[in-house]
Amino acid sequence: MSRPLLLCTDLDRTLIPNGREPESPEARPLFRRLVADKAVTLAYVTGRHRALVEEAIADHELPRPDYVIGDVGTSLHALEEGVWRPVHAWEDAIGGAWAGAGAARIQSLLTDLAELRLQEPDKQGPFKLSYYTPADLDPEALRARIRERLAPRAIRANLIWSIDEAAEVGLLDVLPENASKLHAVEFLMNRLGRDTTSTLFAGDSGNDLEVLVSRIPSVLVANGHPDVREQARRRSHEQGLEDRLYCAVGGWRGMNGCYAAGILEGVAHFRPDLAERLTSESG
Repeated sequence: MSRPLLLCTDLDRTLIPNGREPESPEARPLFRRLVADKAVTLAYVTGRHRALVEEAIADHELPRPDYVIGDVGTSLHALEEGVWRPVHAWEDAIGGAWAGAGAARIQSLLTDLAELRLQEPDKQGPFKLSYYTPADLDPEALRARIRERLAPRAIRANLIWSIDEAAEVGLLDVLPENASKLHAVEFLMNRLGRDTTSTLFAGDSGNDLEVLVSRIPSVLVANGHPDVREQARRRSHEQGLEDRLYCAVGGWRGMNGCYAAGILEGVAHFRPDLAERLTSESG
């Protein structure tokens, strides 16, 4: 068996082909074969909650993962003997940053901010408050206004803003300060005894940036937003971590580098041993 790989991937517009670009038809079948390898532990890292992850798995014929980091990093579930079990140690690790305030209390502090429109109930969570915003606003100015409301109450928040290109709308997630995709991936790495030599992350959007520019080897799929690509490259360069970021361009096995094809291209870049085995097995 090959040395292990913890493969952590975003879902929407990363593994799930629900963006504007077409999907290479052979990409998802190849991805399923890759993660069937006993060396690979699969984790979905997504803004969806667990029930919506189950829906995506059924709708898009995705492999069932070993772990789901959901609600933009605020929940963690392990799949054990076919049953989803919450990892309570993660909830304990992030809960203190909100100083005992729940999502409803934080929502009440932000009700008069005209830029914010609360997202649907199924997009909220115990440690996740999600809003729509105009796509053309200044996210840093909005973050500053929100922090002014929260700081006097000792509420420490992580404010993640991104753009839904298809809907042409901004997305803002209010999370505990130490709750994010990056912190959750690092927590899972530590839990499984993995390090940066045996972990790979894949993403496409602004809420993936923190991981994309970290020390964790990461791939930005080719359909990622151009602004995200520019930011990821610039910030990786500034931190001397260019070798940890791979931006898919297409061409591996004749595929276009979008969605699952981009994830596979990143695996071929960082873990050619697994990619070569996948290629040989497919004949």
